[in-house]
Amino acid sequence: MRDLHTFLADYSESHRNPVNQWVHIVCVPAIFVSTIGLFWLIPLGRWLGLEGSLAYWINGGTLLAALCMPFYLRMSMGMTVLMSGWLALSLAAIVAVDRSGLSLGWTSAAVWLIAWAVQVWGHKVEGKKPSFVDDLVFLLVGPMFVSIELAHKLGLRRGGVSA
Repeated sequence: MRDLHTFLADYSESHRNPVNQWVHIVCVPAIFVSTIGLFWLIPLGRWLGLEGSLAYWINGGTLLAALCMPFYLRMSMGMTVLMSGWLALSLAAIVAVDRSGLSLGWTSAAVWLIAWAVQVWGHKVEGKKPSFVDDLVFLLVGPMFVSIELAHKLGLRRGGVSA
């Protein structure tokens, strides 16, 4: 299996244009949280006969997150901590939307569709196809990449991701 450096270098090949990088910095988190939000609607806890608070937290979104975390653990402990933070923020946003009275399904679907449309435009600006077209695992690499790129752009880290 490829290591973290190789994944990031490969991903960066189609994300060199600054406009496309900013598109990804905004849209990858939106896609991340809205994808978990859509899967959150699968009530695994209720299907398993659970009730109350436990049933609320056992759903397709938490299962999806649990299935993805071993990939980040394989990359590094730092990436596992980083992605755990992404997950915690995503769950907080999902619960806030769910409890606000807004439709979690419609909100997540709208955010997901708009963010993907903007990302398609970003790759048109870049002039290269998205990395995940060749390998779906790059859907998991994107959040790591944009975290590093954002840290670089904010001056929190030297050098962005490069080959």
